Amino acid sequence: MTVVADKPKSKRKVRPAGRVASLRGGLTSWLSRPLADFHLLLAIFGMLTVLGLVMVLSASAPGQVASGVSAYSVFQKQLIYVCIGAVLFWVMLRFPLRKLRHFSTAAMGIGVVLLALVLTPLGDVRGGARSWFTLGPVSFQPIEAVKLALALWGAHVLVTKRALLSQYRHLLVPVVPVAMLVFALVMLQPDLGGTITLGVVLVSLLWFVGAPMRLFGVIAGGAVAGAVVLAIGAAYRLQRVTTFLNPDADPQGAGLQARQAMYALAEGGLFGKGLAQGSSQWRYLPNVESDFIFAVIGEELGFVGCALVLALFGGLAWVGLRVASRNTDPWIRIVAATLTVWLVAQAAINIGYVVRLLPVTGLTLPLISSGGTSVVTTMVVFGILANCARHEPEAVVALRSLGPGRVGGLLKLPAPEAYRLPAKRKPSRPSTPPRAPGRRTAQLPVVDERRMAGRSAPPSEYRRRESRRTQGRSEQGRSTRGRGRHN
Repeated sequence: MTVVADKPKSKRKVRPAGRVASLRGGLTSWLSRPLADFHLLLAIFGMLTVLGLVMVLSASAPGQVASGVSAYSVFQKQLIYVCIGAVLFWVMLRFPLRKLRHFSTAAMGIGVVLLALVLTPLGDVRGGARSWFTLGPVSFQPIEAVKLALALWGAHVLVTKRALLSQYRHLLVPVVPVAMLVFALVMLQPDLGGTITLGVVLVSLLWFVGAPMRLFGVIAGGAVAGAVVLAIGAAYRLQRVTTFLNPDADPQGAGLQARQAMYALAEGGLFGKGLAQGSSQWRYLPNVESDFIFAVIGEELGFVGCALVLALFGGLAWVGLRVASRNTDPWIRIVAATLTVWLVAQAAINIGYVVRLLPVTGLTLPLISSGGTSVVTTMVVFGILANCARHEPEAVVALRSLGPGRVGGLLKLPAPEAYRLPAKRKPSRPSTPPRAPGRRTAQLPVVDERRMAGRSAPPSEYRRRESRRTQGRSEQGRSTRGRGRHN
């Protein structure tokens, strides 16, 4: 009886392990498909976009009603920008990456010019920073486009000079001087959040190109020194730092945002209060639909909603770096990795200052926070990442042999081009250096090529000509000696 009773127990223990193993095997086989990264990026992109629209509507509607305007005013603007970004996302999916690399230099030049023009009276001041261009109902920040241009152009320069990157002057010039110029123009606005993300892009470029570790030590020291100087140099930056260190010192002033954000997260609990049921958006939390929208997610969707956001950005980090590792084109590898680190780092900074782990910097949560230029630029970045996923070697072979597939056929995507190694230049044959008068040159030993290359290898044409000349001279000498004897 004991033997019979023990059999079901062993089966019960084996079943969960078998299910886990089968689930793991199915997931592994699905991830090994050629277009798995492309489909994962589309899924993450769609979920973040839908979640962002829902949360912008839920966070902004009560405040707009309290102000006496339409509850859908902020949501309508966000929806328009999302539609524009969706069109640009589709364009980036179809745009050849080689042409995008070719146009990166011009884009970087135009971006630097726009950053200089925004400091003139042509720029508009909002939130204490002259960083906007306003053309009627449309307004945009050039710094968002410059981040993308720096990533594309910096990768192009570093890949072009990859054979010389062991020398610091080729590694740093011209990427670092141009980046320093952009930093200076952005700080003149001033825009601390834009400077931080530009620094993330620059460090990512140098990291993924394989710069030495001592360089990052110097960059870290310079960043800390620069942060101290900037914090001391402006009163509002120093106030942010002191508020971060002691938010209870001014609970109704500088520490209001941090305290209200923590209250909102605490009230959400596990599953939250429900959409549009929170109290933080009723003017209790400033900038609730843009900078502090993660606090609204915690209050209305609870810990589950916050975990979903973290899982989506964690999945973006894994898929983006996987796309970079599976590509063979060095430019695509650096671009995919840099753009992924940029988006994930910006999300981490935003969530970090909402939960009081970092000082407030004003960075938005990508694709979720309200903001026209930020949303459009982020959707363009996702389009480039998805295009990079379609250029993986296995994906290229599958798309060119089996067709575009359902998603590619629906979006009318062309077949990607396979990566071709750059043609190596044939070294020119060096000419014989002129001999100095009265100077003897050392005679090089003659090497038997047939012996060096193997007995089956035929002699070279040069050796054959030399053997013919030697035979001719010997025959001519024999004939002259014969004529002398005859005479």
